Amino acid sequence: MFEIALYEPEIPPNTGNIMRLCANTSCRLHLIHPLGFDLDEKKLRRAGMDYRDLATVQEHANYAEFLTANENKSIYALTTKGSKTYTDVAFEPDSILLFGPETRGLPDNVLDSLSANNKLRLPMHPDSRSLNLSNTVAIVTYEALRQNGFAGLV
Repeated sequence: MFEIALYEPEIPPNTGNIMRLCANTSCRLHLIHPLGFDLDEKKLRRAGMDYRDLATVQEHANYAEFLTANENKSIYALTTKGSKTYTDVAFEPDSILLFGPETRGLPDNVLDSLSANNKLRLPMHPDSRSLNLSNTVAIVTYEALRQNGFAGLV
């Protein structure tokens, strides 16, 4: 199924919510260090509830290690700098959806490692900066799942 990657996430409740999403959709979660919190933090546990132990989570020391571990997979970055909307892509199973840290988004060196066709955005009001990370992850993940007939879900 699909995989979700969080590059240097900063806010524990967002990551907890995303862990819960992953547990309920059979998506693997990649956490790319450094993290802005401890994985045992109370706020993360509260947001993830009892789903944290049900999610498949893989940690990576840095972005280079993440790329090496996933070199044969399609990676789609969500960024306000994307030229295509997330609905313009035909997501294939095993694709990775990559999201940046809450306060700054994905850095240029990460975005530069991907083709322009793999940099996606969510349409927003022109005066808006961004949406909440866990909301964005849910929107894009469910679009990818919808495109693939919600395979494996009931």
